[in-house]
Amino acid sequence: MNKELAKLLAEAESNTIKELKDTNVRLLKQLERAKDKKADLIEAVYSAAKDGISTLDLPTLKAPPKSKKKYKDEEICVPLLSDIQLAKTTPTYSTEIAEERVLRYADKIIKIARIQGANHKVRKCAVLALGDIVEGELIFPGQAHLIDSSLYRQVTVDGPRILYGFFSKLLAEFEEVDVYWVIGNHGSLGGRARKDYNPESNADRMLGKILETMFTNEKRIKFIVPDNNWYLVADLGSKSKFLCFHGDNIRGSMGLPFYGYNKKILGWKALASNGLMEDFTHAVCGHYHTPTNLYINDIRVWINGSTESHNGYALEQLASMGRPSQHCLFVKPDKGVTAEYLINLEE
Repeated sequence: MNKELAKLLAEAESNTIKELKDTNVRLLKQLERAKDKKADLIEAVYSAAKDGISTLDLPTLKAPPKSKKKYKDEEICVPLLSDIQLAKTTPTYSTEIAEERVLRYADKIIKIARIQGANHKVRKCAVLALGDIVEGELIFPGQAHLIDSSLYRQVTVDGPRILYGFFSKLLAEFEEVDVYWVIGNHGSLGGRARKDYNPESNADRMLGKILETMFTNEKRIKFIVPDNNWYLVADLGSKSKFLCFHGDNIRGSMGLPFYGYNKKILGWKALASNGLMEDFTHAVCGHYHTPTNLYINDIRVWINGSTESHNGYALEQLASMGRPSQHCLFVKPDKGVTAEYLINLEE
């Protein structure tokens, strides 16, 4: 090979490398612009919702009269709220029926708390909201034919109205309300391409943040909504630490995946014992719409029901369908769960 040919080859290789580097820089810039565009879109959604809510004339909520009775012990009311699937429509379910059942749930929580309050002071309510509050819009093929309102209405119109009513009822009964809020898979955006979205971009999370803004001036209620996490631990006392997650990450056979719960709960507990995640004494989740409770070694697990009353997919594919229901627990901070109720919401 002569020197002139070697020189030409070297120059060609150098130009190719330069072109590849330029292409790489250009693609990185395009990717960054795309990320910024999505971030701007999400920020715009939050800002618009916040600005809109700030114009609402929300009524002042009156605190309940403080009881003069003296009790030795205090209990915390712990309702589980999940799988409302807001906007889902079936022969026996719709946004209107969902609203009736959510508000009925608040009324029944209050009645049961008064029964418990006959022997124990119950001044505080800690709501564990476990995801799939909204139904979404593009979660699975054909979903557009099974909903009665858009994701926009679910998150910024119907969801805030219904949940504001729910929490307002609780604030009229309890001196203090804490809301621990995690996301569900139906809150994911973008349909089957949702993996392209920022992990923070979830309609359940947006609804939680909107509610937090709606109650900004009410100091007796506190929202704990993680910005970028699929779980949280609700610390209600030394022996009342609840691992809250939605449940779509529990895999297994058709129906309730009991082996999946066993594997994941024990795995998370092992990680907690090694300081790799927050420790917990109980676990709560939703997703499967079949109210159940399990003992996994010394850990109690509650799987919540749903407010819906018909599920065509579950009927056909799983031969399983539950009644509309939600769990409501009572705990003593230093002793754990002292009472548990499964509340029927059909009537």
